[in-house]
Parts: sequence; structure tokens; C-alpha cells
Amino acid sequence: MSGEFYKIRRLPPYVFEQVNRKKAALRAQGADIIDLGMGNPDLPTPKHIVDKLCETARKPDVNGYSASRGIPGLRRSLVNYYKRRFDVELDKDREVIVTLGSKEGFANLAQAISAPGDVILAPDPSYPLHSFGFIIAGASIRGVPAQTPEQYLQNIANAIQYSVPPPTAMVLCYPSNPTAAVADLDFYKEAVKIAKKHGLWVLSDLAYNEIYFDDPPPSILQVNGAKDIAVETTTMSKTYSMAGWRIGFAAGNERLIGALGRVKSYLDYGAYTPIQVAACAALDGPQDCVEEMRQIYRSRRDTLIESFGRAGWKIPVPSASMFCWAPIPESCRHMGSLEFSLQLINEASVAVAPGAGFGERGDGFVRIALVENEQRIRQAARNIKRFLLTKEADSRCAV
Repeated sequence: MSGEFYKIRRLPPYVFEQVNRKKAALRAQGADIIDLGMGNPDLPTPKHIVDKLCETARKPDVNGYSASRGIPGLRRSLVNYYKRRFDVELDKDREVIVTLGSKEGFANLAQAISAPGDVILAPDPSYPLHSFGFIIAGASIRGVPAQTPEQYLQNIANAIQYSVPPPTAMVLCYPSNPTAAVADLDFYKEAVKIAKKHGLWVLSDLAYNEIYFDDPPPSILQVNGAKDIAVETTTMSKTYSMAGWRIGFAAGNERLIGALGRVKSYLDYGAYTPIQVAACAALDGPQDCVEEMRQIYRSRRDTLIESFGRAGWKIPVPSASMFCWAPIPESCRHMGSLEFSLQLINEASVAVAPGAGFGERGDGFVRIALVENEQRIRQAARNIKRFLLTKEADSRCAV
């Protein structure tokens, strides 16, 4: 029994793991690493949510298996959220399902709807699971250039025309991870129009919908007829700093939700019931904590853009998400994103996520997460300024 398993052979080495290993090794040596790599919220979960978790966990009848599709109360809370936030009507029993975070929901949805040989259209760059969830399921991915929503739609028609066999689904993710681009309702209308014309399912990832600094991002389910072909995944991880709680949702097309529910029924018994009850408290309770979270990320964003700019690294201002999508500085562009990230952590003690991990077209960029406080961000900028001055001097010497 030699060689790797078939599905493992289809997965390339995890690019981010090389940076993570370097980070761990340096920290073991006592280095103070400013970690702007992983999108792991550092803000505390709001107190009223934690209190509800503790209160519920003390009850004697909540420690058994839960419901794979999610407890009715939580599905009802999500229905109320969609009505309140998007003016979208959902049926809690047929069009909503609770997942173990959006990542699990998306991956199991890929398993449910795709087969070996299927072609899936996915943005490039994009969150790795948007491609590899389907690759693990045996499907093939056609990456479509997507530095902006407009570029993605412009290239979709070409991708459909030259895909053999014809694609069966396309993936959307706005606000985007990693580019932080935001799509408007007209974008979703055009995406639905294209999908219906070509018989495509649409999987929309809305994980960052509540982290915005301008207008609130829309949902694809606001488009008339979208529920005929679309499903949307969301998560509690970012909005309420509940990443480790592993609670999320899928909502939309009844057939897709049913397929996901059937797969999940074989794989899990749902999230721990007290976590689901606490998630109800998050969705139904006071939302001032969400606005406070937005303002903290806005302040961090502004601090990063200003301080990194003074350090010599000009970064576009994101209008949503907890990330900046940063072109590699000119003096370092020849390195590519992985080598640049490794040198940055080794010489400047700053960790970022290499863009190559988000697809072939991400290699000229790195993703910077707003997960350190403003003091640490300014320290990162000072470290980066010294790093860039060294690289520019090396570049002049090489000429």
C-alpha cells in the first residue's frame, strides 16, 4: 500500500502552513510575532451571548445529541434576521439549515451537489474552500479572474463557453475573502440572470456581510427568483466573534438545502444545543455590539492604511470585511507572495497570508487581517519600514 490516497493527491500543499510553521518556530525562540495572517477575530464574544451559553449549559436536559438541521428556535432566529436585514422571506423548515460554521456547510454542500467530472466556476482569487471543497468532492474547478466583481461577471460568459462539460454551479463571495471587494444588488441580478440562462446553481458565501464601512452589502436572495437557483452560507464567527463556537447557516433554494440536510444527517448531530441557544441570543438580542465591532475594525483599517503608507507600502482602502488585499511592494514583487511572506515574518516579525494561497491570480498580493490592536499595527508598520528600506538598498546594490 504505497503512494498517497487519491483525494489527498488532488490537494496541493497548504500554502499558509509554511508561514504558520515559520511563525511557530520563531515564537518558540521567543520572537514577538505580530500576526496579521489568519482571520481569527481577537475581540471578545459579547457578554450577553456568553451568559446565555452558560445559563443553558447548566440545564440537565441539554447535553444529549442535538438536531442535525439545527434547533427550530435558531432557524426561526435566522428567518427573522433575513427579514429584518434584507426583507427576505424564508421558510425555517424548508429553506434554512444550521451548520457547524459556514466552512462545514459549504464543504458538505459541495459533496451533496457535485460528482466526479462536474465543472464548477469559482472566483480566482478566492477563499481556498470555494475551490477545494469541490475538488475534494471529485469535481473540477475553472478559476475565473475576480479581482473585482465586475471582472468576475465579464469573464463568466467566456468560462461557460469554453468549459467541457458545461459547468453545473458557480461560486460567489462578497464581501470577498481575500480581496475585500463588495458587490451591489445589480451584480447579483446579473449573476442570477446568467445562472438561469445556463442552468447553473449559485453558491453565495456571505460570511463578512456585517463587517462593512460604507453601505450594507446585499444578499443574493433579495433578487426576485434567486431562490430558484441559489443558496447562501453565513456564519456567526465574524459578526459576533464566535469563530471557535462553529455555528453558521445555509439559506435559500429548498432543493439545495434538502440535499445539504441529507448529507449532514449522516455526518453530524448538530452543534451543541447551548451554543445554538446562545446563537439565538446573538441574532435576536441587542445589536449595538455589532456596530461597536464595525467601528473597531474601521479604526484598525484606517490606522493600518495610514501607518503602512508612511512606511512605504501603499494599500487600497477596503470598504468591507476584516482584511486588506495588499499588492506586494515594488521592491519585493519579484519574490512572489510566499517568499515575501516568509521574509516578512523572518526579518520584520510580521505575519501575513500569501496571496498564492487564494489562487493563481493572488500571487502578486498578500492578505492582511485586522486582528491586532492599533498599537500593534503601528509597531508592525515600523518593522515593515525597516524591512522595506533594507530591500530597496539591496535592490540598488544589485543594479
